[in-house]
Amino acid sequence: MAQRDKAEFAEFVTARSAALHRAAYLMVGDVALAQDLVQEALTKTYVAWPRLRDKGNAEAYTRKAITTTAISWFRRKRWSHERSTESPPDQGTPGHDDSVTQSAWLWEALLDLPVRQRAAVVLRYYEDLTEAQTADAMGCAVGTVKSQVSAALTKLRERLGDDPDLLPLNDLVVNR
Repeated sequence: MAQRDKAEFAEFVTARSAALHRAAYLMVGDVALAQDLVQEALTKTYVAWPRLRDKGNAEAYTRKAITTTAISWFRRKRWSHERSTESPPDQGTPGHDDSVTQSAWLWEALLDLPVRQRAAVVLRYYEDLTEAQTADAMGCAVGTVKSQVSAALTKLRERLGDDPDLLPLNDLVVNR
Protein backbone atom coordinates (compact mmCIF):
# COMPACT_ATOMS: atom_id res chain seq x y z
CA MET A 1 0.00 0.00 0.00
CA ALA A 2 1.32 3.43 -0.93
CA GLN A 3 2.31 5.88 1.80
CA ARG A 4 -0.53 8.22 0.77
CA ASP A 5 -3.06 5.37 1.08
CA LYS A 6 -1.70 4.49 4.53
CA ALA A 7 -2.11 8.08 5.65
CA GLU A 8 -5.69 8.24 4.28
CA PHE A 9 -6.55 4.98 6.02
CA ALA A 10 -5.07 6.17 9.34
CA GLU A 11 -7.10 9.37 9.04
CA PHE A 12 -10.26 7.35 8.38
CA VAL A 13 -9.62 5.11 11.39
CA THR A 14 -9.00 8.09 13.65
CA ALA A 15 -12.14 9.88 12.49
CA ARG A 16 -14.61 6.96 12.44
CA SER A 17 -13.45 4.39 15.02
CA ALA A 18 -15.74 5.61 17.81
CA ALA A 19 -18.85 5.47 15.61
CA LEU A 20 -17.91 2.05 14.26
CA HIS A 21 -17.29 0.74 17.77
CA ARG A 22 -20.67 2.05 18.94
CA ALA A 23 -22.46 0.22 16.12
CA ALA A 24 -20.52 -2.97 16.80
CA TYR A 25 -21.28 -2.77 20.52
CA LEU A 26 -24.98 -2.33 19.88
CA MET A 27 -24.93 -5.40 17.64
CA VAL A 28 -23.07 -7.72 20.01
CA GLY A 29 -23.60 -6.21 23.47
CA ASP A 30 -20.06 -6.82 24.68
CA VAL A 31 -17.24 -4.27 24.72
CA ALA A 32 -14.40 -6.72 24.11
CA LEU A 33 -16.25 -8.54 21.35
CA ALA A 34 -17.16 -5.20 19.74
CA GLN A 35 -13.49 -4.20 19.80
CA ASP A 36 -12.54 -7.50 18.15
CA LEU A 37 -15.28 -7.00 15.58
CA VAL A 38 -14.14 -3.47 14.69
CA GLN A 39 -10.53 -4.61 14.52
CA GLU A 40 -11.43 -7.43 12.13
CA ALA A 41 -13.56 -5.09 9.99
CA LEU A 42 -10.79 -2.47 9.86
CA THR A 43 -8.34 -5.18 8.82
CA LYS A 44 -10.65 -6.13 5.96
CA THR A 45 -11.00 -2.46 5.03
CA TYR A 46 -7.22 -1.98 5.11
CA VAL A 47 -6.73 -4.90 2.73
CA ALA A 48 -9.42 -3.53 0.41
CA TRP A 49 -8.33 0.12 0.72
CA PRO A 50 -6.35 0.30 -2.56
CA ARG A 51 -9.37 -1.14 -4.43
CA LEU A 52 -11.89 1.34 -2.99
CA ARG A 53 -12.75 3.75 -5.79
CA ASP A 54 -14.47 6.26 -3.54
CA LYS A 55 -12.78 6.60 -0.16
CA GLY A 56 -15.94 8.40 1.00
CA ASN A 57 -17.64 5.00 1.03
CA ALA A 58 -15.03 3.49 3.36
CA GLU A 59 -17.33 3.77 6.37
CA ALA A 60 -20.13 1.96 4.54
CA TYR A 61 -17.65 -0.75 3.51
CA THR A 62 -16.41 -1.12 7.10
CA ARG A 63 -19.94 -1.09 8.54
CA LYS A 64 -20.86 -3.89 6.12
CA ALA A 65 -17.78 -5.84 7.25
CA ILE A 66 -18.84 -5.36 10.88
CA THR A 67 -22.38 -6.52 10.18
CA THR A 68 -21.53 -9.56 8.08
CA THR A 69 -18.73 -10.60 10.44
CA ALA A 70 -21.03 -10.32 13.48
CA ILE A 71 -23.68 -12.40 11.76
CA SER A 72 -21.06 -14.96 10.76
CA TRP A 73 -19.66 -15.17 14.30
CA PHE A 74 -23.12 -15.71 15.78
CA ARG A 75 -23.89 -18.40 13.24
CA ARG A 76 -20.71 -20.24 14.16
CA LYS A 77 -21.56 -19.87 17.85
CA ARG A 78 -18.26 -18.13 18.46
CA TRP A 79 -19.94 -16.05 21.11
CA SER A 80 -22.50 -16.92 23.77
CA HIS A 81 -24.89 -14.62 25.57
CA GLU A 82 -22.89 -14.92 28.78
CA ARG A 83 -20.84 -11.86 29.57
CA SER A 84 -18.37 -11.73 32.44
CA THR A 85 -17.73 -8.52 34.33
CA GLU A 86 -14.91 -7.50 36.63
CA SER A 87 -17.28 -5.98 39.15
CA PRO A 88 -21.01 -5.90 39.83
CA PRO A 89 -23.06 -3.28 37.99
CA ASP A 90 -23.15 0.22 39.43
CA GLN A 91 -25.75 0.77 42.11
CA GLY A 92 -27.02 3.98 40.48
CA THR A 93 -28.22 7.16 42.10
CA PRO A 94 -31.56 7.90 43.72
CA GLY A 95 -34.27 8.97 41.29
CA HIS A 96 -32.83 7.11 38.34
CA ASP A 97 -34.05 3.64 39.24
CA ASP A 98 -36.94 3.65 36.79
CA SER A 99 -34.90 4.89 33.84
CA VAL A 100 -32.08 2.45 34.58
CA THR A 101 -34.54 -0.43 34.86
CA GLN A 102 -36.22 0.70 31.65
CA SER A 103 -32.91 0.94 29.78
CA ALA A 104 -31.76 -2.42 31.09
CA TRP A 105 -35.04 -4.02 30.11
CA LEU A 106 -34.86 -2.61 26.58
CA TRP A 107 -31.18 -3.59 26.29
CA GLU A 108 -31.91 -7.19 27.37
CA ALA A 109 -34.80 -7.38 24.93
CA LEU A 110 -32.55 -6.13 22.12
CA LEU A 111 -29.87 -8.70 22.98
CA ASP A 112 -32.47 -11.49 22.90
CA LEU A 113 -33.27 -10.78 19.25
CA PRO A 114 -31.69 -12.99 16.59
CA VAL A 115 -28.50 -11.39 15.29
CA ARG A 116 -29.86 -10.36 11.86
CA GLN A 117 -32.90 -8.70 13.44
CA ARG A 118 -30.70 -6.93 15.99
CA ALA A 119 -28.33 -5.76 13.25
CA ALA A 120 -31.26 -4.41 11.22
CA VAL A 121 -32.67 -2.49 14.20
CA VAL A 122 -29.24 -1.11 15.20
CA LEU A 123 -28.42 0.04 11.67
CA ARG A 124 -31.88 1.50 10.97
CA TYR A 125 -32.65 3.22 14.26
CA TYR A 126 -29.46 3.66 16.25
CA GLU A 127 -27.20 4.40 13.27
CA ASP A 128 -30.08 6.13 11.40
CA LEU A 129 -29.33 4.47 8.07
CA THR A 130 -31.93 4.31 5.32
CA GLU A 131 -33.42 0.95 4.36
CA ALA A 132 -31.17 0.87 1.28
CA GLN A 133 -28.04 1.65 3.31
CA THR A 134 -29.02 -0.98 5.88
CA ALA A 135 -29.58 -3.54 3.12
CA ASP A 136 -26.16 -2.73 1.69
CA ALA A 137 -24.50 -3.07 5.10
CA MET A 138 -26.25 -6.38 5.74
CA GLY A 139 -25.67 -7.69 2.22
CA CYS A 140 -29.34 -8.34 1.58
CA ALA A 141 -32.37 -6.89 -0.20
CA VAL A 142 -34.37 -3.92 1.08
CA GLY A 143 -37.34 -6.24 1.52
CA THR A 144 -35.28 -8.40 3.85
CA VAL A 145 -34.41 -5.35 5.95
CA LYS A 146 -38.10 -4.45 6.16
CA SER A 147 -39.07 -7.97 7.22
CA GLN A 148 -36.21 -8.24 9.74
CA VAL A 149 -37.09 -4.87 11.31
CA SER A 150 -40.78 -5.74 11.36
CA ALA A 151 -40.14 -9.10 13.03
CA ALA A 152 -37.76 -7.49 15.53
CA LEU A 153 -40.22 -4.75 16.49
CA THR A 154 -42.99 -7.33 16.84
CA LYS A 155 -40.81 -9.35 19.24
CA LEU A 156 -39.83 -6.24 21.16
CA ARG A 157 -43.47 -5.17 21.46
CA GLU A 158 -44.45 -8.66 22.66
CA ARG A 159 -41.84 -8.46 25.37
CA LEU A 160 -42.09 -4.77 26.26
CA GLY A 161 -45.65 -3.89 25.29
CA ASP A 162 -46.70 -0.87 23.27
CA ASP A 163 -45.64 1.70 25.87
CA PRO A 164 -43.89 4.46 23.84
CA ASP A 165 -41.62 5.20 26.82
CA LEU A 166 -40.32 1.62 26.83
CA LEU A 167 -40.08 1.25 23.05
CA PRO A 168 -39.13 4.66 21.62
CA LEU A 169 -38.78 3.11 18.17
CA ASN A 170 -42.56 3.34 17.71
CA ASP A 171 -42.25 6.96 16.57
CA LEU A 172 -39.47 6.09 14.14
CA VAL A 173 -41.48 3.33 12.53
CA VAL A 174 -44.50 5.56 12.02
CA ASN A 175 -42.46 8.47 10.62
CA ARG A 176 -40.32 6.53 8.15
